[in-house]
Amino acid sequence: MKKKISAALLISLLAATRVNAADPTVESVSASIDMMWVMFGAVLVFLMHAGFAMVETGFTRSKNSLNILMKNMLTVAVSSVLYFVVGFALMFGSSKGGFIGSSGFFLNGESDQMSFFVFQIVFAATCATIISGALAERMKLSSYMMLTIAMVAVIYPVAGHWVWGEGWLSKLGFVDFAGSTVVHLTGALGAAVAVTFLGARLGKYGSDGKVNAIQGHNIPLGALGVFILWFGWFGWFGFNGGSTLTADPALVPGIIATTLMSGSCGVLSSALYTKFRYKRIDASLTLNGALAGLVGITAGTANVSIPGAIVIGLIAGIILVEAVHFINSKMKLDDPVGAITVHGICGIWGTLAVGLFDTANGLFYGGGVQLLGIKALGIIAVMGWTIGTVGLFLFVLTRFSSIRVSSEEEIAGLDFAGHGSSAYEFRESFVATGDGNLHPEFGVGLIDRLNKVGKVSDKPHISNVNETV
Repeated sequence: MKKKISAALLISLLAATRVNAADPTVESVSASIDMMWVMFGAVLVFLMHAGFAMVETGFTRSKNSLNILMKNMLTVAVSSVLYFVVGFALMFGSSKGGFIGSSGFFLNGESDQMSFFVFQIVFAATCATIISGALAERMKLSSYMMLTIAMVAVIYPVAGHWVWGEGWLSKLGFVDFAGSTVVHLTGALGAAVAVTFLGARLGKYGSDGKVNAIQGHNIPLGALGVFILWFGWFGWFGFNGGSTLTADPALVPGIIATTLMSGSCGVLSSALYTKFRYKRIDASLTLNGALAGLVGITAGTANVSIPGAIVIGLIAGIILVEAVHFINSKMKLDDPVGAITVHGICGIWGTLAVGLFDTANGLFYGGGVQLLGIKALGIIAVMGWTIGTVGLFLFVLTRFSSIRVSSEEEIAGLDFAGHGSSAYEFRESFVATGDGNLHPEFGVGLIDRLNKVGKVSDKPHISNVNETV
C-alpha cells in the first residue's frame, strides 16, 4: 500500500512539474546559471569571515580568542540587517548628484535584485571585519559594534556608491572591479583612524620607544585562516570571480587565473624579500604575502593580463614587508593583524596598478596617464571621506565614554572580562581568584615586565607575527 501511495505522489509531482514549468529557453537557462554563479560567489565570500576570524584569533593571544570570535560573528549579523535596511539603498539607489543613493530602503522596489543584494551584503561585512583585527585585544565590544554600524550603514555605502553605484567616480572612469579601494582601502582607513584613537596595547611600545613583540598563540590557526581567505577570495576567487555577476566563460577563467597568480607571487616575493632583508624567511610575512597579492589584484583582476598580475603580486609582497615595518616601528600604529598594511597600503597599490597594467587603457599599454590620474583622484577622495567620517564619529563617541577597556581587563583578557568564559579550557595564570575577581595587586609590575621582553633595536629586525599579519 505504501509503495502505491509513493508511486502516486511521484507521478503527481512529475505531472505538476510538466504542467507548471515553462519550456526552458536559452535566456532562462543563462539567467539561472548566472544567478547560481553569483550565489556561489556570495557563499564563498561569506566563508571568508571564517578566515578572518581564524587569522585574528591565531595571531593574537589566547586570552582574547572568544572576544574575537564574538566580534566577527556579530559583525556579519549586524551588517546583514543594516545593509538590508539602509546600506544597499545608499550604495545602489537612485543617485543624488553622484554622491549618495536615495531609493531602495528595505529593498523596496528592488525585489528583482535579490541575488545581487545578497552578494553585496557579504562585501559590506568584509569591509567592517577588516577593522576588527587592527583593534584586537583592547577595544570595548560595544564601541566596536557602534563603529561597525557607522561603517556599514553610511561610510562604506557612500564610498561604494561613488564607484559602483553610478556615482561621480564611476562616471570619470574609475575602475575598481572587486574592491581594492571600495572594500579594502575603506576598511583599512577606518582601522587606522580607530587605532590612532585607541592607542597601542599595553606593553607594545616601551618608554624608550622600542618595539616589544607580543606573540600570537596559534600560528597554524592563522595559517588556516589565510588559506580560507585565499579560497574564499574563490572567496578571493569568489570575491573576484563572483564580481562578474555572470558566469561568462570568456571572463571568469581569466579572473580566476590573475587572482591565483597574483596571490602566489605575493607569497614568493614576500618570502624571498624577507630572506634577503632578515637573512631568513619570515613565516608571518609570507602568510600575509598571499593576502597582499590578492588585495593588489582585486581592483584590476578583469583588466590585466597574467604577466601583469604576476608583476602586481610580486610588488605587493615587497610593499607589504616594508610597510609593516614602517607602520609598526615608525608610525607606532599597533595593528596586531596587519590590516592597515595588507588592506590599505596594498589596496592603494592595487588601485594604482590598474592605471599601469590595464590592457586597454593602462600606461604600460599605451593608454597614457589619464587612467592613472583618475585612480589617484579616487584614492584621495575615498581617503578624505573615510578618514573624515570615521574620525568625526570616534571623536563624538569618545566625548561620552572611553572606547577602550580598562588596563585590568586588558591584562586579564577580554574573554573573561567581557564574556565570563574562555575559548579554551584553561585560564591564564594571572587571572587569579576563585570567585573571578582580580587580586588587589593584580597587574602590579606586569607592564614593566612586558616592557623588558622582546625588545628590538631600530635596526630592521626579524618580525613577529603580531607585527605583520
